[in-house]
Amino acid sequence: MNGIDDFDFLVGGWDVINRRRADFLDPQSPWEEFPAVTRGSRHFGGAANFDEIEFPTKGFAGLTLRLYDPVREEWSLYWSSSRTGTLFPPVTGRWRDGRGEFHGDDTHAGTPVRARFVWSGVTADSAHWEQAFSTDGGETWLTNWTMDFTRRSGSPSQ
Repeated sequence: MNGIDDFDFLVGGWDVINRRRADFLDPQSPWEEFPAVTRGSRHFGGAANFDEIEFPTKGFAGLTLRLYDPVREEWSLYWSSSRTGTLFPPVTGRWRDGRGEFHGDDTHAGTPVRARFVWSGVTADSAHWEQAFSTDGGETWLTNWTMDFTRRSGSPSQ
């Protein structure tokens, strides 16, 4: 994958298995597992990518808008939850050797954090995403959410 086509793999429908820590900042916090369904689409000739994800057992949904800057050759990823109706601060980055890594500054429960999103293991029918937070400027990271994507039966790949 390269540049403007990096997120084309997300086009179509996906079943998602989520694993999330109950407390994003506590390494001893227990994990919970729950399902989701998402559908991705490509826009602006590939320079924009959008997906909406529904968490049926959690009672909320979210969406991600990804925008490609061809001058900086970098993606900006914006997340919003139906619980807040606002965009979280973006994470920015790029793909290298089949792995997308994106960083940004945010807060969680009033604590400043450095956020990291990583995409890996991408095939035509599967992908892995994870989120980690750092409270020490990126020296150490605590993974607090993972998603394993499986293409929905009958959903075309890009």
